[in-house]
Amino acid sequence: MSLVETDWLEKNLNRVKIVDCSWHMPQTKRDGFEEYKSLHIPNSIFFDLDKNSRKDTSLPHMLIDQTNWEIIISNMGIKKNDEIVIYDNSDVVSSCRGWFNFIYYGHDPKLIKVLNGGLGKWLKEEKKVTDQISNIDKSNYKSNERKDLVKNKKAINQNIEEKTFTLIDARSRERFEGRVPEPRKGLRSGCIKNSFCIPFNKCLNDDKTFKNKNELQKIFKTCLENLEQENIVFSCGSGVTACVLALAYSLINDKYLPCIYDGSWAEYGLI
Repeated sequence: MSLVETDWLEKNLNRVKIVDCSWHMPQTKRDGFEEYKSLHIPNSIFFDLDKNSRKDTSLPHMLIDQTNWEIIISNMGIKKNDEIVIYDNSDVVSSCRGWFNFIYYGHDPKLIKVLNGGLGKWLKEEKKVTDQISNIDKSNYKSNERKDLVKNKKAINQNIEEKTFTLIDARSRERFEGRVPEPRKGLRSGCIKNSFCIPFNKCLNDDKTFKNKNELQKIFKTCLENLEQENIVFSCGSGVTACVLALAYSLINDKYLPCIYDGSWAEYGLI
């Protein structure tokens, strides 16, 4: 199971590494790190999706190279055998992108969890928060890059003809069908040929907790005949909400390892 509940985390605050992975869409004009400095779950460490991404591309928060990933995670004091709980305070449930990143770089998927409902649920339940930033003892983290968990544009184009995997888009139905302009400048409207659409928020309740297994099964059956299928790739606008779908699917298929098109529509939709 890729999720933990708030009550469980409250009891295990000092046993796990806690990561705040809050990231907000640019148009919200919110700053995840500034919010973290004001208020966060005790002992949590901030992970900046934008800062900790490739700098040699105009595409947003693309996966960084392995060497720099090891430096970043070592500076966070995380070790290879640590159990990690990731949360966010974001409408796009950006903690799921953090969950994917750790799996991509070889951390044991069984040791990486997302806090169901995130900081919003934690606050609603009046659980303890702080503005104190803990001291970090650096580690010497070594990763194992899983390149099979990411598809590039070439693979996406090949799949249109070869149909070796199912591609599911996490954007809204209106964006997928090209009925509204893309929020990111320089992108055409529409979708990748032969792809399917499950808007990521369909998998979530109003409080940003994930829907139960039966509800998720019904949602994914709109695109998949076989819910034991593992050759599924998720995409979205910029690689964040694709990971929400990947986590949701892992809740009904525990053999599935998340696989995403990292460039997503930010790359494929370039004019």
